[in-house]
Amino acid sequence: MLKEQSIESRELKTREYIADLVVTGGGLAGVCCAITAAREGIKVILVQDRPVLGGNSSSEVRLWVLGATSHMGNNNRWAREGGVIDEIMTENIFRNPEGNPLIYDTILLEKVTNEPNITLLLNTAAFEVNKSDAATIESVTAFCSQNSTLYHLKAPIFCDASGDGVVGFLAGAAFRMGAESEAEFGEKFAPGKEYGELLGHSLYFYTKDTGRPVKFVPPAYALKDITEIPRYKRITSGAQGCQFWWIEYGGRLDTVHDTETIKWELWKVVYGIWNYIKNSGEFPEAETMTLEWVGQIPGKRESRRFEGDYMLIQQDIVEQRTHQDAVAYGGWSIDLHPADGVFSEKPACNQWHSKGVYQIPFRSLYSHNISNLLLAGRIISASHVAFGSSRVMGTSACAAQAAGMAAVFCTRYDVQPKALLSDELIHELQQALIRTGQYIPQLFARDKQDLVHSATISASSEYILKHLKADGDVISLEASMAQMLPLKAGKIPAVTVFAEAIADTELLVSLRTSSRTTHHTPDVVLQELTVPLTRGVQEVTLSFDAVLAEDNYIFICFMKNPVISLKSSGERVSGILTVFNKTNPAVSNYGAQQPTEDIGMEAFEFWCPERRPAGKNLALKVQEGIALFGAVNIRNGINRPVAQPNIWLASQEDADPKLTLTWAKKQTITEIELVFDTDFDHPMENVIYHHPETAMPFCVESFVICDENKKVVLEVKGNHQSLHRIKLATPLCTGSITIHLRGTHGGTPPGLFAIRCY
Repeated sequence: MLKEQSIESRELKTREYIADLVVTGGGLAGVCCAITAAREGIKVILVQDRPVLGGNSSSEVRLWVLGATSHMGNNNRWAREGGVIDEIMTENIFRNPEGNPLIYDTILLEKVTNEPNITLLLNTAAFEVNKSDAATIESVTAFCSQNSTLYHLKAPIFCDASGDGVVGFLAGAAFRMGAESEAEFGEKFAPGKEYGELLGHSLYFYTKDTGRPVKFVPPAYALKDITEIPRYKRITSGAQGCQFWWIEYGGRLDTVHDTETIKWELWKVVYGIWNYIKNSGEFPEAETMTLEWVGQIPGKRESRRFEGDYMLIQQDIVEQRTHQDAVAYGGWSIDLHPADGVFSEKPACNQWHSKGVYQIPFRSLYSHNISNLLLAGRIISASHVAFGSSRVMGTSACAAQAAGMAAVFCTRYDVQPKALLSDELIHELQQALIRTGQYIPQLFARDKQDLVHSATISASSEYILKHLKADGDVISLEASMAQMLPLKAGKIPAVTVFAEAIADTELLVSLRTSSRTTHHTPDVVLQELTVPLTRGVQEVTLSFDAVLAEDNYIFICFMKNPVISLKSSGERVSGILTVFNKTNPAVSNYGAQQPTEDIGMEAFEFWCPERRPAGKNLALKVQEGIALFGAVNIRNGINRPVAQPNIWLASQEDADPKLTLTWAKKQTITEIELVFDTDFDHPMENVIYHHPETAMPFCVESFVICDENKKVVLEVKGNHQSLHRIKLATPLCTGSITIHLRGTHGGTPPGLFAIRCY
């Protein structure tokens, strides 16, 4: 190709795309928003300015994805986020239990490119917004650096998930940076100027041992004096990646426009830390180690926050306030960092937990002055203090799924986001989200179209908890521990456990429950027992006089006594857990949360589970039995344990566990949805952690669906996902269907949270 020289300026190649929704930002929030919307049938353009998807969770930054589970370091039981983010994390742990960031990238790319309704534009940065009027975005212009092409992207609805809110900013959407004063919202945790008003950026690095000596000559810009980092004595040669989360800088700068300056300072710190590890003589084990990877772009925590019709605040989180338009939830601590970051003398973070998860209202997910702009990710409408919790990626993805579904409803009814606040539409939006696997605390599935509500349910068997075998090792009471058990309101049954004492002593037992059925903090003492033990092994039957006021979990707490051990069981059961009053400093869990002053936080103890293969239940006997795993649970509208286990479990002795739905007359069924237990208590971190399982032990491995004539309609093998939404190629006309369950990945009693038919 030959082109004559021209005195006229040339124009870039330009392409125009028209869709129902344009999502700017391909981080985890943008990905979950786009997939949620596309699966409901609308056309989506996903614009990402990087070569990979995932944002801070991608191989470019390598931060672990966390949300309400908080590394299993808080009291939020069964709190992992559902929907698309659950599908991604469950798939990642199946393929990538070692936490390889590159494999994680491929999963995100696969999930997006598998959706025919998504047009993905990588390496494409939005830089211009065109408006049809003062309150309406008409199009976004973006540029791809790799193919030198301009894109004009048009849609009736836009979602900004770009982290810095580039589309919202260019469109004139109201936003904030910095921290609100205590006076504005009455937030007692609002920071002052001295602490700082912005969280900074971070860069991480990975190392490896080569098995032979490796020298390191630091670049000229590396930090020379390691003592400039007040916490340099915390540095270890074995730490990797986001275990160095405290390498943070930029909170005193403009975290949008000063990012390149911040990056250079972080590089200076990273190479200075590595120089200290390699060349100070303090780490002889580092002689054979080398740098394997250093981040090239910083992971951002905070910049712009946009204003919706409601601003989430501290009190929403601490008090777990309810909202009529709740569409998502959070549960990470309120986690603020000193603005001076790595150079601060203060603790690297200031985390305060709430007793349970909190709702996020839809009013926080759209701009109050740009009528067709949805918000997703860390830019949603929240105060600086509340943002300290809502900013994390699991929570951002959960809320983004709600934004994606909202775009579907805007398209379906030809309305702007604010119109979805009507009682009818917000209810329909919530129900649609629940069908996709979204959990919205205190909301139930109430879908009138679900044929299961008119069916008669029968099961081959129903699990009754009468005993857990004494076939495990012993658990020393070097720390207090508790067995969680679900009960109906009323008298509490006697429970027998198996104790071993190395000397005559007393076993202190505290029977507790939660002050609300919506959280799992054992903050109400129902009864206390002192049981004398003699040296040796003995059965201990605990008889209680206390009465449980409402259906809820009880905590049988065995208080610390190193002289005593309790026999454990190898049996694991959905909705049954042990928890421990230990510490997890990574999330500011020191056994109890004790605010030293009035900062608007609550004091309470932490009782948290242990990761498998630990975390076993206690061997026990309940003579009366706990019969809360009935088939009726499959249509109660709750798809995880909350105040009750909410699952149908078959008896472990059942050779052919099955559940049958029967109707008075034949039904024409086109869709069947099944919800399995993938252990919503497991946080499934995508990096650093090595997970011992590729599929959750409670998850049904295979299942068969048959019609009224026992003809196989569908057979699925190798299942490891929570939700199966089955669209039948040919409508099924039948008076009944039967679901046969073929075992679980961990040999646990098989079961289902829900079956839905349409």
